[in-house]
Amino acid sequence: MARVADDCLFCGIRDGHPAAPKLHEDDLVYAIDVPEDSPYHRAPVHFMVIPNRHVESALYLTDDDAAVAGRLFSVAAKLAREKGIAESGYRLATNVGPDANQTVFHFHLHCLGGRKLVHEG
Repeated sequence: MARVADDCLFCGIRDGHPAAPKLHEDDLVYAIDVPEDSPYHRAPVHFMVIPNRHVESALYLTDDDAAVAGRLFSVAAKLAREKGIAESGYRLATNVGPDANQTVFHFHLHCLGGRKLVHEG
């Protein structure tokens, strides 16, 4: 099993504490919806794909994480197709560090879609 970082929300969800319905789960990554009542919910479709292994942010990915990084994108594409947003388009994003508003320091990829998205940044 992947290393657990003390008090890491995503390591906890990976391990079932707190319980969260998973859209996808395999040996490298898992995916969850961002709940509609969450202050972080930003689009009609908003889910995250998260590596099982604790990595603080994209800044800390190495060449050894290539398989994980690839799986993040392939799972996001699969779920975007399943959720009906692949044809119209969707955004994939990750926040790196406090100035980018990263709030959970466990790397994760957001997928947003289901409406016309505005420019951000």
